[in-house]
Amino acid sequence: MKKKSKRYQNLKETYKKKESSKFDQVLKELKNGSGVKFVESIDISMKINLKKIKGPDNNLRTLIDLPHGNGKKIRVGLLCDENKLDEAKKSGADVVGSEDLLKKISDKNINFDKLICTPSMMSKIGKLGKILGPKGLMPNPKMGTVSDDLAKAVDKVKNKSIEVKNDKDGNLSFSIGRKSFQENKLSENIKSAFEFLKKEKSSIFNSENIKKVYFSTTMSPSFKLNFKDI
Repeated sequence: MKKKSKRYQNLKETYKKKESSKFDQVLKELKNGSGVKFVESIDISMKINLKKIKGPDNNLRTLIDLPHGNGKKIRVGLLCDENKLDEAKKSGADVVGSEDLLKKISDKNINFDKLICTPSMMSKIGKLGKILGPKGLMPNPKMGTVSDDLAKAVDKVKNKSIEVKNDKDGNLSFSIGRKSFQENKLSENIKSAFEFLKKEKSSIFNSENIKKVYFSTTMSPSFKLNFKDI
Protein backbone atom coordinates (compact mmCIF):
# COMPACT_ATOMS: atom_id res chain seq x y z
CA MET A 1 0.00 0.00 0.00
CA LYS A 2 1.29 3.43 -0.96
CA LYS A 3 2.40 5.45 2.05
CA LYS A 4 0.47 8.68 2.66
CA SER A 5 2.53 11.86 2.53
CA LYS A 6 3.52 13.71 5.69
CA ARG A 7 1.45 16.70 4.53
CA TYR A 8 -1.64 14.49 4.12
CA GLN A 9 -1.22 12.93 7.56
CA ASN A 10 -0.82 16.36 9.19
CA LEU A 11 -3.87 17.71 7.39
CA LYS A 12 -5.95 14.70 8.41
CA GLU A 13 -5.07 15.13 12.07
CA THR A 14 -5.53 18.90 12.01
CA TYR A 15 -8.97 18.75 10.40
CA LYS A 16 -10.06 15.90 12.66
CA LYS A 17 -9.35 18.00 15.73
CA LYS A 18 -11.12 21.05 14.31
CA GLU A 19 -14.18 19.36 12.83
CA SER A 20 -17.11 21.77 12.91
CA SER A 21 -20.78 21.65 11.98
CA LYS A 22 -21.09 25.40 11.41
CA PHE A 23 -20.89 26.64 7.86
CA ASP A 24 -18.96 29.88 8.53
CA GLN A 25 -16.45 28.03 10.70
CA VAL A 26 -15.89 25.44 7.99
CA LEU A 27 -14.99 28.18 5.51
CA LYS A 28 -12.52 29.63 8.00
CA GLU A 29 -10.88 26.25 8.54
CA LEU A 30 -10.61 25.59 4.81
CA LYS A 31 -9.08 28.99 4.12
CA ASN A 32 -6.56 28.70 6.93
CA GLY A 33 -5.67 25.06 6.39
CA SER A 34 -2.21 23.97 5.27
CA GLY A 35 -1.93 24.91 1.63
CA VAL A 36 0.01 23.96 -1.46
CA LYS A 37 1.97 25.94 -4.03
CA PHE A 38 -1.10 26.98 -6.03
CA VAL A 39 -4.39 28.69 -5.23
CA GLU A 40 -6.85 25.91 -4.42
CA SER A 41 -10.54 26.03 -5.23
CA ILE A 42 -13.18 25.55 -2.55
CA ASP A 43 -15.61 22.87 -3.66
CA ILE A 44 -18.98 21.46 -2.66
CA SER A 45 -20.04 17.84 -3.17
CA MET A 46 -23.32 16.15 -2.36
CA LYS A 47 -25.50 13.28 -3.50
CA ILE A 48 -29.14 13.48 -4.54
CA ASN A 49 -31.30 10.52 -3.51
CA LEU A 50 -32.80 9.87 -6.95
CA LYS A 51 -34.98 7.03 -5.61
CA LYS A 52 -37.10 9.53 -3.68
CA ILE A 53 -37.85 11.70 -6.70
CA LYS A 54 -40.95 10.57 -8.56
CA GLY A 55 -41.33 10.85 -12.32
CA PRO A 56 -38.75 11.51 -15.03
CA ASP A 57 -37.70 14.92 -13.69
CA ASN A 58 -34.89 13.65 -11.48
CA ASN A 59 -32.03 15.54 -13.09
CA LEU A 60 -30.77 18.83 -11.77
CA ARG A 61 -29.20 20.88 -14.53
CA THR A 62 -29.26 24.63 -14.40
CA LEU A 63 -27.24 27.83 -14.52
CA ILE A 64 -26.33 29.66 -11.31
CA ASP A 65 -25.05 33.21 -11.02
CA LEU A 66 -22.46 33.56 -8.26
CA PRO A 67 -22.17 37.17 -7.01
CA HIS A 68 -18.37 36.96 -7.08
CA GLY A 69 -17.81 34.19 -9.63
CA ASN A 70 -15.76 31.12 -8.74
CA GLY A 71 -12.38 32.37 -9.96
CA LYS A 72 -12.05 29.80 -12.71
CA LYS A 73 -10.62 31.10 -15.98
CA ILE A 74 -12.95 30.31 -18.87
CA ARG A 75 -11.91 30.66 -22.51
CA VAL A 76 -14.96 31.83 -24.44
CA GLY A 77 -15.57 31.38 -28.15
CA LEU A 78 -18.07 33.70 -29.82
CA LEU A 79 -19.80 32.82 -33.08
CA CYS A 80 -21.72 35.59 -34.84
CA ASP A 81 -22.66 37.12 -38.17
CA GLU A 82 -20.05 39.10 -40.13
CA ASN A 83 -21.82 42.38 -39.31
CA LYS A 84 -21.39 41.75 -35.57
CA LEU A 85 -17.67 40.95 -35.62
CA ASP A 86 -16.57 44.42 -34.49
CA GLU A 87 -18.95 44.23 -31.53
CA ALA A 88 -17.80 40.68 -30.79
CA LYS A 89 -14.13 41.69 -30.69
CA LYS A 90 -14.94 44.24 -27.98
CA SER A 91 -16.98 41.79 -25.91
CA GLY A 92 -14.07 40.17 -24.09
CA ALA A 93 -14.38 36.79 -25.83
CA ASP A 94 -11.12 34.89 -26.37
CA VAL A 95 -12.01 33.51 -29.80
CA VAL A 96 -14.23 35.39 -32.24
CA GLY A 97 -15.42 34.41 -35.70
CA SER A 98 -18.17 33.76 -38.20
CA GLU A 99 -17.80 31.40 -41.15
CA ASP A 100 -14.10 31.03 -40.34
CA LEU A 101 -14.91 29.84 -36.81
CA LEU A 102 -17.47 27.38 -38.18
CA LYS A 103 -14.70 25.96 -40.38
CA LYS A 104 -12.33 25.62 -37.41
CA ILE A 105 -14.98 23.80 -35.38
CA SER A 106 -15.72 21.53 -38.34
CA ASP A 107 -12.00 20.71 -38.45
CA LYS A 108 -12.12 20.01 -34.69
CA ASN A 109 -9.83 22.95 -34.02
CA ILE A 110 -11.43 23.94 -30.73
CA ASN A 111 -9.53 26.18 -28.32
CA PHE A 112 -12.27 27.44 -26.01
CA ASP A 113 -14.15 26.10 -22.97
CA LYS A 114 -17.56 27.64 -23.72
CA LEU A 115 -19.18 28.69 -26.99
CA ILE A 116 -21.60 31.60 -27.27
CA CYS A 117 -23.64 31.93 -30.44
CA THR A 118 -26.01 34.59 -31.78
CA PRO A 119 -29.53 33.30 -32.57
CA SER A 120 -29.02 33.92 -36.29
CA MET A 121 -26.10 31.43 -36.37
CA MET A 122 -27.94 28.56 -34.67
CA SER A 123 -29.17 27.12 -37.98
CA LYS A 124 -25.57 26.94 -39.24
CA ILE A 125 -24.15 25.39 -36.10
CA GLY A 126 -26.73 22.62 -35.92
CA LYS A 127 -24.75 20.37 -38.25
CA LEU A 128 -21.80 20.56 -35.87
CA GLY A 129 -23.76 19.03 -33.00
CA LYS A 130 -21.85 15.74 -33.28
CA ILE A 131 -18.63 17.61 -32.58
CA LEU A 132 -19.82 20.10 -29.99
CA GLY A 133 -22.42 17.96 -28.19
CA PRO A 134 -20.09 15.33 -26.67
CA LYS A 135 -17.83 18.12 -25.42
CA GLY A 136 -20.74 19.97 -23.78
CA LEU A 137 -20.13 22.99 -26.01
CA MET A 138 -23.41 23.19 -27.92
CA PRO A 139 -24.94 26.65 -27.34
CA ASN A 140 -28.21 26.58 -25.40
CA PRO A 141 -30.55 29.53 -24.66
CA LYS A 142 -31.32 28.10 -21.20
CA MET A 143 -27.62 28.07 -20.38
CA GLY A 144 -27.13 31.69 -21.45
CA THR A 145 -24.97 30.80 -24.45
CA VAL A 146 -27.35 31.98 -27.19
CA SER A 147 -27.70 35.75 -27.17
CA ASP A 148 -27.54 38.95 -29.20
CA ASP A 149 -26.24 40.90 -26.21
CA LEU A 150 -22.65 39.78 -26.74
CA ALA A 151 -20.85 41.71 -24.00
CA LYS A 152 -23.37 40.69 -21.33
CA ALA A 153 -23.33 37.03 -22.38
CA VAL A 154 -19.52 36.88 -22.38
CA ASP A 155 -19.28 38.60 -18.98
CA LYS A 156 -21.74 36.16 -17.39
CA VAL A 157 -20.02 33.08 -18.80
CA LYS A 158 -16.52 34.27 -17.90
CA ASN A 159 -17.15 35.92 -14.54
CA LYS A 160 -20.46 34.95 -12.93
CA SER A 161 -22.40 31.96 -14.20
CA ILE A 162 -21.62 28.32 -13.52
CA GLU A 163 -23.45 25.28 -14.82
CA VAL A 164 -24.40 22.64 -12.27
CA LYS A 165 -25.74 19.18 -13.01
CA ASN A 166 -25.84 15.80 -11.35
CA ASP A 167 -24.53 12.61 -12.91
CA LYS A 168 -26.55 9.41 -13.41
CA ASP A 169 -25.85 8.33 -9.83
CA GLY A 170 -27.04 11.60 -8.34
CA ASN A 171 -23.62 13.05 -7.52
CA LEU A 172 -23.48 16.84 -7.70
CA SER A 173 -20.42 19.04 -7.24
CA PHE A 174 -19.27 22.54 -8.10
CA SER A 175 -16.76 25.19 -7.03
CA ILE A 176 -17.81 28.28 -5.06
CA GLY A 177 -14.52 30.16 -5.32
CA ARG A 178 -10.82 30.14 -4.47
CA LYS A 179 -8.96 30.13 -1.16
CA SER A 180 -7.76 33.61 -2.06
CA PHE A 181 -11.35 34.92 -1.87
CA GLN A 182 -12.42 36.79 1.26
CA GLU A 183 -14.61 34.72 3.57
CA ASN A 184 -17.62 37.00 3.11
CA LYS A 185 -17.44 36.55 -0.68
CA LEU A 186 -17.31 32.76 -0.36
CA SER A 187 -20.22 32.88 2.07
CA GLU A 188 -22.27 35.07 -0.27
CA ASN A 189 -21.53 32.76 -3.21
CA ILE A 190 -22.68 29.57 -1.49
CA LYS A 191 -25.74 31.13 0.14
CA SER A 192 -26.78 32.66 -3.18
CA ALA A 193 -26.35 29.30 -4.95
CA PHE A 194 -28.35 27.39 -2.33
CA GLU A 195 -31.15 29.96 -2.21
CA PHE A 196 -31.48 29.82 -5.99
CA LEU A 197 -31.52 26.02 -6.16
CA LYS A 198 -34.00 25.69 -3.29
CA LYS A 199 -36.33 28.07 -5.10
CA GLU A 200 -35.93 26.96 -8.72
CA LYS A 201 -35.41 23.21 -8.13
CA SER A 202 -37.36 22.69 -4.92
CA SER A 203 -38.58 19.21 -5.91
CA ILE A 204 -34.98 18.00 -6.12
CA PHE A 205 -32.88 20.35 -4.01
CA ASN A 206 -34.24 19.88 -0.49
CA SER A 207 -33.35 18.26 2.82
CA GLU A 208 -35.31 15.11 2.00
CA ASN A 209 -33.27 14.34 -1.11
CA ILE A 210 -29.92 15.72 0.06
CA LYS A 211 -28.86 14.80 3.58
CA LYS A 212 -25.18 15.68 3.67
CA VAL A 213 -23.02 18.30 2.00
CA TYR A 214 -19.23 18.09 1.87
CA PHE A 215 -16.88 21.07 1.66
CA SER A 216 -13.22 20.76 0.71
CA THR A 217 -10.39 22.50 -1.07
CA THR A 218 -8.63 20.93 -4.06
CA MET A 219 -6.09 19.11 -1.87
CA SER A 220 -7.73 18.87 1.55
CA PRO A 221 -9.87 16.39 3.46
CA SER A 222 -13.55 17.33 3.50
CA PHE A 223 -15.91 18.74 6.11
CA LYS A 224 -19.39 17.23 6.37
CA LEU A 225 -22.42 19.43 7.06
CA ASN A 226 -26.14 18.79 7.25
CA PHE A 227 -28.11 20.26 4.38
CA LYS A 228 -30.43 22.02 6.82
CA ASP A 229 -27.52 23.88 8.43
CA ILE A 230 -26.62 25.80 5.27
